[in-house]
Amino acid sequence: MSLSKQAKILSERQEKAVLSSLQSTTYPTRNTVMFLLSIKAGLRAKEIAALTWDMLLTPEGELCEAIHLRNTASKGKQGGRVIPLNKQLKQALSQLLDEPKPKHGQRPVTLSRRNSHFPAQTVVNWFAELYKNLGFEGCSSHSGRRTFVTRAAKISSELVVLCVTFNNWLGIPHYKQHNVTSRVIVRLKRGL
Repeated sequence: MSLSKQAKILSERQEKAVLSSLQSTTYPTRNTVMFLLSIKAGLRAKEIAALTWDMLLTPEGELCEAIHLRNTASKGKQGGRVIPLNKQLKQALSQLLDEPKPKHGQRPVTLSRRNSHFPAQTVVNWFAELYKNLGFEGCSSHSGRRTFVTRAAKISSELVVLCVTFNNWLGIPHYKQHNVTSRVIVRLKRGL
């Protein structure tokens, strides 16, 4: 695919516009979850369509701290992964969980108005219609994923610069900096 055909990355302003517009739809909670799965968890349309509650819930029926995406729900034979839940996404999932439809096992997270799963192509079409209605040219179902990856890369690169600066400021010899940087990154991920 040439660069001119890539899905556009969403700005924070566009993200807020989408979230605002979703509140006036027939299924605001479900639609918000679909959008946030894309932009806050980096899921593809196929993965959103294939996501089931057992990938999100503990055996006791509580939301996990991460999405446990199985290989069968992802692209390729080994595309499964564990994705930490963003606070905003977790809140939206919690609201969806509180709605009166059954949530168990293999039941899809996002259901159509007929209470059946969305095929991946329907998710692609849903995003295309959403962005078209908002006038976001060049955006597609992949825009949320590209936005997620771009933002994560920016945070990671800023973190590396911070760690290198911190190591130099402390006077840590260059050959020991990698160890210190790794420990700082692990602590920041844990929230310490």
